[in-house]
Amino acid sequence: MEFSLGYTLWLREMKRFFRLKSRFIGSLGMPLFFLIFLGMAPINFPNAPEGSYISFLAPGIIGMILLFASMGAGMNLLWDKEFGFLKEIMVAPVKRRTIVLGKTAGGVTTALIQGLVILVLALPLGLELTGIHPQFTALGFSLGFLAAIGFMILIGFTFVGLGVAFASRMKDFHGFQLIWNFILFPVFLLSGALFPLDVFPNWLRPVAYANPLTYGVDGLRGSLIGVSEMPLLLDLAALVISSAIMLFIGAYLFSRAELD
Repeated sequence: MEFSLGYTLWLREMKRFFRLKSRFIGSLGMPLFFLIFLGMAPINFPNAPEGSYISFLAPGIIGMILLFASMGAGMNLLWDKEFGFLKEIMVAPVKRRTIVLGKTAGGVTTALIQGLVILVLALPLGLELTGIHPQFTALGFSLGFLAAIGFMILIGFTFVGLGVAFASRMKDFHGFQLIWNFILFPVFLLSGALFPLDVFPNWLRPVAYANPLTYGVDGLRGSLIGVSEMPLLLDLAALVISSAIMLFIGAYLFSRAELD
């Protein structure tokens, strides 16, 4: 029963995602804007393939769309609360964590799809994939791509959990949107998505290192173009811990939420 409900909630998110094509296309607008216009900046990064800024930038933009899409799962939860859908499924004899897992799996899957779309669109714009190894080899590319998928999933779990946590405590869309704007852009800008962390002021670097997305973006760069500021195992460990914490907090707050 619990697995069936979780799968149904995941499937519902998939159907909603593919049916609302305008929302999907619109979500790609800002990331593509960053890729196209910032990618043309005359900036060279010696460690990136051919020193291109677009190769450095693209993993950060993938992290950006994963962040926005994952937090959007909280908005979907608020919609379900507003229109009574959650009340209907609450009567099912299942634990609330099953509902959270189903909604989370749907949010992570949709975020992963959007991240892969941006990855594909970045290729004709100049993204040079090398994989984990500095030189392009079949093994290096394959391992790098699989590692990138893993980092995308962990980013999704981290911020879907955060979105569910906030949505569980919020009562209206306006409040959630204020929280959205207050959190998303600082998290994105402080993740090293646009510039290396070593250009940040010394007083700002500890804040950047406390940001889970920093490790996600760094892990994506290390996986896709072979350039990372931290060891990939450190990026992986930080994301595993942050995703576990966020999912626990989201599930806990949702289990204590009251539906009017």
